[in-house]
Amino acid sequence: MKSFHRRRKFFKVGVAPEVSEKKIAGKNNAKAQLMSNVATDHDGRPPLSSEQRVYNVILKQAALVDKPPKSRSLPSDLALDSIPVTTKNLLNEAYDRCGEVCAEYAKTFYLGTLLMTPERRKAIWAIYVWCRRTDELVDGPNASQITPTALNRWEQRLERAFEGQPYDMLDAALAETVLKFPVDIQPFRDMINGMRMDLFKSRYFNFDELYLYCYYVAGTVGLMSVPIMGIDPGSKASTESVYNAALALGIANQLTNILRDVGEDASRGRIYLPQDELEQFGLSDDDIFAGVVTDKWRAFMKDQIKRARIFFKQAEMGVLELDKDSRWPVWASLLLYEQILDSIEANDYDNFTKRAYVGKWKKLITVPVAYVRAVVPPSVTRLAATG
Repeated sequence: MKSFHRRRKFFKVGVAPEVSEKKIAGKNNAKAQLMSNVATDHDGRPPLSSEQRVYNVILKQAALVDKPPKSRSLPSDLALDSIPVTTKNLLNEAYDRCGEVCAEYAKTFYLGTLLMTPERRKAIWAIYVWCRRTDELVDGPNASQITPTALNRWEQRLERAFEGQPYDMLDAALAETVLKFPVDIQPFRDMINGMRMDLFKSRYFNFDELYLYCYYVAGTVGLMSVPIMGIDPGSKASTESVYNAALALGIANQLTNILRDVGEDASRGRIYLPQDELEQFGLSDDDIFAGVVTDKWRAFMKDQIKRARIFFKQAEMGVLELDKDSRWPVWASLLLYEQILDSIEANDYDNFTKRAYVGKWKKLITVPVAYVRAVVPPSVTRLAATG
């Protein structure tokens, strides 16, 4: 399971759903619940593709931007360890903790958030930490104990946070964030669906299936983040196109994760590659588990990298439309992740035994490049991109 640009670094920030149940027959329950959460057609029409279903979510998120702010507020009598969670000091402490986690596990992204307004910066930290806590459920130290019931409880905690009833101080930071910004709960629920998917699914028949998975575990982050980062006041792009570009960045990052970690995932019995496309190149699961770089594998990888770069290109135009104070961390993420694809190529497509990464010096060069792109007026950058 891969989400939010994450890799397997773990931290303890109070994820505490009950996980004492044994994982007996739980996978079937998880699959049933996941399928019930996916939109289907019952009127005789062909079912929607994954891209169409996700686009329907985008339309809903984009529509929220034009709605008036929510009128609800956090309960004044709610207590956490005998301290009201709505007190300014406790919320500041919660945001500070979120910032510390972001600084430790996403250093470049954290650096970029320092240019954002204090309110946006704190909110994006809160979103980041919720995503990492969610990811840790199925990919952290206690992943072997996680059951469908545990994920259900985590979703219930999410719903309570959106209702202004946070379970702990980090949930309180999220609760205030979704109170201040037009953030909808659906992308958060969908990310949990990605966790459910990993409980029972280790193969993907085609890219349509893989696309939905990538949306669940990474594309959702973009939909969560756009309301926080804001759209440039001078932007002439439609709100839905900005959301679609944010989705594209999440998909691109996740596809990059998948291509980078083929060998590591195979060691866990997982193959996050379209089975039908493997077959088209004369490859099978046995070739993945054998881990030998062949001409067939190189050709397959070139095709997969090409697709990822198309999504990165779609994402670039959306970054131009973000508020000027929010562009830097997004540009940095985009440029650094795209360089991982360069590293895979430099390794002669050996992602079985070699880990593709961006070296320290390349990062040091990329960060200021991202900054320059962030501060250049969007009109100039758009002209260069189209000219």
